[in-house]
Amino acid sequence: MTSRARVAAAAAATTFVVIGAGASLVASMEHYERRIAAGRNPSRVQHAATPSTPAASVPSPSPGPKVVQASLPSTGFGYLGVYEGSDTSVGQYAQVEQFAQGIGRQPNIVMYYSGWTEPFTIPYAQTALQHGATLLVDIDPTSTSCEAIVAGQQDAFLRAYAQSVKAFGHPVIISFGHEMNGNWYPWGWTHTSPAVFVAAWRHVVDVFRQAGADNVTWLWTVNAVNQVEGPISEYWPGDNYVTWAAVDAYYYSPDDDFSGVFGASITAIRQITSKPILIGETAVGQVAGQAAKIPGLFAGVASAGLLGFVWFDQTQSDGTYHQDWRLESSPDAMSAFRSAVATYVR
Repeated sequence: MTSRARVAAAAAATTFVVIGAGASLVASMEHYERRIAAGRNPSRVQHAATPSTPAASVPSPSPGPKVVQASLPSTGFGYLGVYEGSDTSVGQYAQVEQFAQGIGRQPNIVMYYSGWTEPFTIPYAQTALQHGATLLVDIDPTSTSCEAIVAGQQDAFLRAYAQSVKAFGHPVIISFGHEMNGNWYPWGWTHTSPAVFVAAWRHVVDVFRQAGADNVTWLWTVNAVNQVEGPISEYWPGDNYVTWAAVDAYYYSPDDDFSGVFGASITAIRQITSKPILIGETAVGQVAGQAAKIPGLFAGVASAGLLGFVWFDQTQSDGTYHQDWRLESSPDAMSAFRSAVATYVR
């Protein structure tokens, strides 16, 4: 779901605060259902300690668009990512390949959402590696609670996951409990206290470190900041527990531009930390004018000194906040994107 719809939902929750936590949880479940319908199901496979060494040697990618080369961590506009759904079964990487062919470049970040208890998909990670990409896995506590994580009740799962990541032996980007400053997830604002979320985040990182999984880039991902969501500073785990920061935000309408969509969030993050910033999830909608706005997205990322962005390449059809985001739906948008990639991305 995208930020303005979330603002409206958050404002409604504020107005009817007397209804209490029960109504908020109902709203959260409705949000899950909308994500499921859109192909982003956090409960299925669906939408850092700083690495001590760069990526190990990467197998040559299959013939096709050249690979964007970038090491972890990095500075400057070096990352071009994509979200093509969270089905990591055999053959699903073909959707990423189609995107790569369209834009003329292999993305070097491939994102998916992972519900709690789902194992790390080493075969999918290896496929991404063969194409020069690093997996960005958003692990969400969909069937547990931050309190249970802090108490160590989920350590068996976390240790197993950490061992799999360690065994993979190449960089992996992991985000835990994304968009926690919004009120649409059980681990987020009004449902779980920021202090408990921070304790859970630190516990997750500690378990991975104890397992020796030092090939993880820890990505702290917030939703675009606004006045009716939780203050992101209260959710900050500390520089020792985060490698990169990230913000999720979209272009919805023709009057949207980079400054309006991302400016306040970038400023708020930089008031907390000097860590590199990635746009963790974004797209320009058809209603917003994809072809016209895409060059500004790239130019904004470059001028703001961000690491890059992950494009939400999905089709939705449920109003302003759930538009058709796919580049493949618009030849003009694809052409604009392809040109901007050649101009801005290293």
